[in-house]
Amino acid sequence: MFNIIMGIKKKYLLMLLKKRGMIIGKNFYQGSDVILDPSFPWLIKIGDNVTLVSRVFILAHDASSKRHLNYTKVGKVTIGNKVFVGAGSIILPGVSIGDNVVIAAGSVVTNDVPDGSVAMGVPARVTGTIEQFLAKKQAEMKLYPILGPEYTLEGKISSQKRREMIALMKDKYGYIV
Repeated sequence: MFNIIMGIKKKYLLMLLKKRGMIIGKNFYQGSDVILDPSFPWLIKIGDNVTLVSRVFILAHDASSKRHLNYTKVGKVTIGNKVFVGAGSIILPGVSIGDNVVIAAGSVVTNDVPDGSVAMGVPARVTGTIEQFLAKKQAEMKLYPILGPEYTLEGKISSQKRREMIALMKDKYGYIV
């Protein structure tokens, strides 16, 4: 029941932000506790096939100067197509993230990230290309177990499958469909 209520709340907030001018493409996924700047939503544009994992913040304003200068800095935020933003990341005003980008969990994006990049850190820096990242993951998939949807909550994982999953992942990781 809780998940249903949270889903309705998320959809309503997203609808409100779009009504206020935020542009969001197709196949957008947002995890729990994602904050899309409610003060300046018209300054945010999100492309197609974008995933924002839990606790991602996208800010189009920076009020740190307000008390001293009586002005707040604002900036457009653009996120391209086929972008993944990891849990706990923060995207600050004036940032443009290109297409085919991965932002690692916990990153603070203060500058633009070009197409086809992987960025991480505080502040986020480009650490490689999307091709390098995917090649590394494909190599890992040869070493670690590949698990099907029956190992997920959506697949109604059984207690037996949970124990199997833990045993199969004795070397730390696994990959799931």
